[in-house]
Formats: sequence, structure tokens, C-alpha cells
Amino acid sequence: MSNEGDSEIPITVISESSSTNSEKESSDEVDSLEILKSSLEEEKQKSQDLENKLKHVMADFQNLSKKTQSEIETGVNNKISQLMLEFLKIYDDFIRAKEVLSVNEENSKGLDSILKNMDSLLLANNVLPIDAIGEIFDPNLHEAISIIDDPKLDDNTIVKEIRKGYISHNRVIRPSLVEISKKQGENKND
Repeated sequence: MSNEGDSEIPITVISESSSTNSEKESSDEVDSLEILKSSLEEEKQKSQDLENKLKHVMADFQNLSKKTQSEIETGVNNKISQLMLEFLKIYDDFIRAKEVLSVNEENSKGLDSILKNMDSLLLANNVLPIDAIGEIFDPNLHEAISIIDDPKLDDNTIVKEIRKGYISHNRVIRPSLVEISKKQGENKND
């Protein structure tokens, strides 16, 4: 029951309105693509800005961390220095006691042992004595309490140490009390 004349071939009719729609769709796609590209660039810029801010915040955090660590170390070192300064007063008393015992020819072996332990404590806390005798006077390390005339020595040579000075963590916690020499009566222009 098929009839050869009944077969139809589908035909698509393209009208002007159909071609305008496809051009419009193509134009919309181009516009959408441009909008997407523009959005992508904006997001890339935002991302770069946020990354830069993060880098700055991280750098600030690291600087703050270093500063805080430095302040903590300084605070601890200051407290140790204060404690050691008080300890040095007691240490000086023990040294004077040993000198008195030595002058009186008394046995000072027990005191020697105590002083050795005290020296170890000072060293363990980075408290080091300042060398003075024979050195040139340095107002950062020494405190001159008297001047003696000695034409044999250069000016400002330390000839006597009255009290030992100490340094802790590269800072003077107690300057040395010293006597210094001056050349008297010589013309320095010779």
C-alpha cells in the first residue's frame, strides 16, 4: 500500500528571518565571549591583588614575629643582667673575704670552691669580666675614679683596677672602676 507518489522529501525553507536569527545568535555568542573574557581578566586582577596583599601580610607577620622574638630575648637578657649585677655584689664580698683570709694566712680552700662555682655560674650566663689593667681607658667599658702621674706610661693607660667590670650579651652591666695614668709636665708637641 505504499504509493510511490506519496513520498515527500522534507524541505527546509530558509527565510530572511532565519538567517538574521543565526547572525544574532553568533553576535550574542561573541558578546558573551567578550563578557567572559572581561570577567576572567577582572578575576585574574582580583586574584593578583589578593596574592599581593597576602604576601604583604605574611611579610608583616614575619617582621612582627622577629621583632617580638628580639624583644623577648632583650627582656630576658635585661632580667639576667639585673640579677647578675646583684649577684656580682655578693661575688665581690666573697673575693674580699678570700683576700682577708689570705692576708691573715687562714685556710680559704672552702671559699675557693665557692668562688669557682660562682665563676661557673657567671660563665654559664654569659657574664664575662672586662680586661682592664694595662689597657687604654675606654669610657664605654671603664670608669676612671683617679688619675696618677707616670711619665713612663702612655696617657690613659689603666694602672689599677679598683672594681672588676663585667659584660653580658655584648653589653656592659658594670663598668670597671680604674685608675689611669697621665704624663705630667711633658710637652706633647715634641
